[in-house]
Amino acid sequence: MAILKAKLDNLFNSFSEPIPPVRLDLQQFPIQQDGEQLMYFYDSLNYATSNFSLPADSNTVLTLLDGKRSIDDLIKLSTGEVSKNDLLNYIRYLDENGILYSAYFKQLAEHIEQDYEQSKYHISNTAGISFPNKPTELKDYLNNAFAEFEHSEPQNARALFAPHIDPRVGLSSYVKAFSSIRSLTPKKVFILATSHYSGMYENLYNDFPFIVSEKTFQMPNGSINSHQNFRKMLSPKKWNQIGVSFNDRAHRVEHSIELHLLFLNHIWKHDFEIIPILVGGLDELMYSDESHKQAQMETFAAFLEETYGNDPEAFFLISGDLSHFGKKFGDNIPANSMFNDVKDNDRLFMQAGASGNPKHLLYMMKETYDIYRICGFSPLMTFLTAFNGINGQILNYDLWDEQERESAVTYGSILFN
Repeated sequence: MAILKAKLDNLFNSFSEPIPPVRLDLQQFPIQQDGEQLMYFYDSLNYATSNFSLPADSNTVLTLLDGKRSIDDLIKLSTGEVSKNDLLNYIRYLDENGILYSAYFKQLAEHIEQDYEQSKYHISNTAGISFPNKPTELKDYLNNAFAEFEHSEPQNARALFAPHIDPRVGLSSYVKAFSSIRSLTPKKVFILATSHYSGMYENLYNDFPFIVSEKTFQMPNGSINSHQNFRKMLSPKKWNQIGVSFNDRAHRVEHSIELHLLFLNHIWKHDFEIIPILVGGLDELMYSDESHKQAQMETFAAFLEETYGNDPEAFFLISGDLSHFGKKFGDNIPANSMFNDVKDNDRLFMQAGASGNPKHLLYMMKETYDIYRICGFSPLMTFLTAFNGINGQILNYDLWDEQERESAVTYGSILFN
């Protein structure tokens, strides 16, 4: 394991040097377990020890770890109940579990990334959290869902725009979307999916909005191989021109592709391969008419259309949710006070998407500069640019109201013929 490869002698080990600060990208949630108040640490990048928590009163010490104070400084603030060695051991415990932004953490993170890049497999991040990870339980879970929720009529479609919302809140939407393609038997499935994490690796992907993985994706209900010939269709000289990267680090903790695979494995019994492509942010398109990113997207889209547009064995999935709004996402008012405005904006987005006209979609987004953070814009815009004029029909639209956090996410699906 990567955590074992990181050298423990690189753990923080000084009384006088500044203690590394707590990582700013960690989320902390109060929980109660066996009657004890705890602080739970959630690491979206999966560097820290999973399910790591501390007693709630440890927050007193954590707030003092600002990257400036040393153990000698902290001892001066203590009541004498702990020794310098006790405090050092506690700091090293935090460091070893990936809580501090330290030299050890940086080494640990790089080991984890390299392990993933060198592996032939992408192992599901969402199994056992968003849905059962045991095959028999998962089969029952999905069978029950398809028996309970409304279906769409199967159609001879070319593409599907569908959510990647957590199935625990959006299961009926998945059933409505994926039941529409259950009679199809494509051999190659392109997945254009929102990249939630490529921005964390700016040096790698600043000039590469399209991130391709060639790994086998392992899901509890079956493994899916990636189509290895896609790279052969592109000379390395063209990678920069069309913004394609085969460094798949951004796929490691991503969920937007694997949630679609969960349902493909359930509805299809034939063999198929995937071309999993994460699409980074294309916000530049909203602010500039002739940006570099737009040129890359148009060139990449032209390549998709010319190479695979008439391929009868190819099908396209577009993975994206709609609006993200409320206090969790940076708004200063609760989500439920924004429902009407968000629904009106989503309706325009869905109608523009279903029109098959990328100019309509871009115009609509430019009107508001993506005020409600529609994460499905980039992959859908790329697809429509490749298949301008394709006919779409809206299948469904839903909203998840996360009341306890005064936030919400909307999502829906469009079928393209």
